[in-house]
Amino acid sequence: MGRMILTGARLFDGARCLDGQAVVIEGDRIAAILPVQDAPEGARIKLEGGLLAPGLIDLQVNGGGGVMLSGDDPLAEIATICAAHAGLGTTGLLPTLITTSARQTRAVLAAGVAAVGRVPGFLGLHLEGPHLDPKRPGCHPAAHIRPMTEDDLLTLCEARAGLPALLLTVAPASVTPEQIARLTAAGVVVALGHADCSFAQAQAAFDAGARVVTHLFNAMSPLGSREPGLVGAALSLPFACGLIGDGIHVSAESARLALRLAGERIYLVSDAMAVAGTDLTGFDLAGRRIHRANRSLRTENDTLAGADLSLPRAIRFCVTDLGLPPEQALAMATARPAALIGSNRGRIAPGLPADLVHLTDDWALTRVWQGGKLQAKSPTA
Repeated sequence: MGRMILTGARLFDGARCLDGQAVVIEGDRIAAILPVQDAPEGARIKLEGGLLAPGLIDLQVNGGGGVMLSGDDPLAEIATICAAHAGLGTTGLLPTLITTSARQTRAVLAAGVAAVGRVPGFLGLHLEGPHLDPKRPGCHPAAHIRPMTEDDLLTLCEARAGLPALLLTVAPASVTPEQIARLTAAGVVVALGHADCSFAQAQAAFDAGARVVTHLFNAMSPLGSREPGLVGAALSLPFACGLIGDGIHVSAESARLALRLAGERIYLVSDAMAVAGTDLTGFDLAGRRIHRANRSLRTENDTLAGADLSLPRAIRFCVTDLGLPPEQALAMATARPAALIGSNRGRIAPGLPADLVHLTDDWALTRVWQGGKLQAKSPTA
């Protein structure tokens, strides 16, 4: 691949917005950022205004392209999910496995190790369960929720050694502080979620090494006057907090409150399911039919089952509905989640992968580059 120079759009480099800059791409890497007048010779692409940003990063992606991550054909599922989300602007992600059997969990972990270096956009795995709280299952199959065993812990630590990142959502009801400490020592990023725990239990998990709260406000003990619960712990302790920015899972008023209290600790997730990047009207999840309507996904009894959301739409929600500065909203979907898993992605800088998105002034996705290659944009983006 030759040299390509992108001009004509405002640049967000992962921290700030810059005007009058050109991004020089050579092969699959960013070669330079410099004033337009200083750009070298090469194939020029002039963007019509808008904003050029790093490829988006999503740490909670359950499915896409018509499939969910499962233990049935997990390597193919990982590839399908990553490709589907590239078309939605997410060039780096953690395919996410919801609660399932020990056998399927091990199959997904093995497939994740096999996907390293082979699947564009694959940054590691997120296991949301099975070590959750039976009192807060959400749409997770209750039959598979269980306490963590020594074998489970050793399997996770071994898998982490072969993965670039492993994010694990657990609940104090099913995992001890000692287990959290061992997982953290092995490099696993431990999150709390689907938990009916007390503030003291969340504090003990934090002290042991847990550093993240999964989909803030959803499937967790709420903030109360005498018991702050996991919501209170998430907002008052230095946890990083994932936020589903669709205005459905968390109201604008609650999101604004969280941002006032947690600020730079909040990052965006899509919590996307199989329908992402498709025009499907529903899918099956653990024997239940999930219906897609009115920008949400719900079971027959009206329980939310993931989100019908892309990260560009979540960014738009943060800017237009929550009133956030564009730099803050963009960081919540780029540099901030990347840093949480120890990745240098989510930024535009020389030497980094040429993963980029172009967004219009009203936050519509127009183009996606992954490794310097223009990707086909999803018609549902």
